[in-house]
Amino acid sequence: MGIEIIRADITTLDVDAIVNAANSALAGGGGVDGAIHRTAGPELLNACRVHRRCAPGDAVITPGFRLKARYVIHAVGPADGDAGVLERTYESVFRVAAEAGDIRTIGIPAISTGAYGFPKRQAAEIALSVIRRHESRYDRIVAALFDDESVAIYRRL
Repeated sequence: MGIEIIRADITTLDVDAIVNAANSALAGGGGVDGAIHRTAGPELLNACRVHRRCAPGDAVITPGFRLKARYVIHAVGPADGDAGVLERTYESVFRVAAEAGDIRTIGIPAISTGAYGFPKRQAAEIALSVIRRHESRYDRIVAALFDDESVAIYRRL
């Protein structure tokens, strides 16, 4: 199958689920998080309120509302550069996707590399390592990246 690596607005992907690089409050924000909330509509914030909070390294799922994706998996990465937490975050994405039971295609951003400033190469190594452990269970996994630098790093790895 392989992993698709593209520069894209994750909100436009036609997949079963997209991953939101969320904050612990699940309250929307900037970057990928803000774009997903704006596109999905206000119902997404209401669905997130049910979960209240999400700890770094964990993930929760909501409907996608106005997105093409049926689901949004909100994953909270580390704000402190902790590689172990980032790995747990990606593992949590796949755990939540498996628990949903009907996710065969998924779009994933570079978690924690924006506002949280996690080094892009190290984050890509972690992300791709976890994705490779789970890719056989999915029909399509898209690394939907925001910038050319990230795309180049993922493709080199």
